Amino acid sequence: MSSPVLAVDGLSKKFISAGQRVPVLSGLTLGVHSGESLAIVGRSGSGKSTLLNLLCGLQKPDEGAITVVGESFDSSGNSDSDARWAELRRRSIGVVFQDANLMPALSLLENVRLRAHLAGLTAGGERDWLERLGLGAEADRYPDQVSGGQAQRAALAMVFAMAPALILADEPTGSLDRHTADEVAECLFTMQRDTGCALILATHDTALATRCDRLLDLSAVKPSGAG
Repeated sequence: MSSPVLAVDGLSKKFISAGQRVPVLSGLTLGVHSGESLAIVGRSGSGKSTLLNLLCGLQKPDEGAITVVGESFDSSGNSDSDARWAELRRRSIGVVFQDANLMPALSLLENVRLRAHLAGLTAGGERDWLERLGLGAEADRYPDQVSGGQAQRAALAMVFAMAPALILADEPTGSLDRHTADEVAECLFTMQRDTGCALILATHDTALATRCDRLLDLSAVKPSGAG
């Protein structure tokens, strides 16, 4: 089997609470390959968002190593690792948030085009991504002129237009009603299968989690030192 897109070895993270260091993640090891999807589930406070932040370099681990698309990082973060993480987020790691996070002064098409440009891709296929996600007629509208579900699909178009090796999605349907959430989820998984990228998805939604190839329940992974 080929090397994983993402590999985590012995990942640990603690936070300060009431003057004490409280473990959130401890000794976590996992790997995700191209075309594979992994759901991260667990009760609130189990570390789902923390783990995604670690996997895209927005937070640094206390211990352990992370390898993404051949780039390796450990707990001894420095300016060089910060720059490498920033480059990975620009070109290789697509992040989907609970809220669409579109730039309000740009149309949906301009948002997608900007994201592709930041990834170093030449213009050309951005409108196609919007059309594939059912937004061809809304391409020239602005974020405040479309529904929440349409805005979230535009956010997916932005991510796929950058041709990522890995997508990290943090509660991507959490702010949507059930019907709209199902539509957005269908778009996400269809595009992920079509492009062959890896997907790690943090969610409270059981129906969404069961669509992934594998599931990791952080509530069942009790950090050492936790009461």
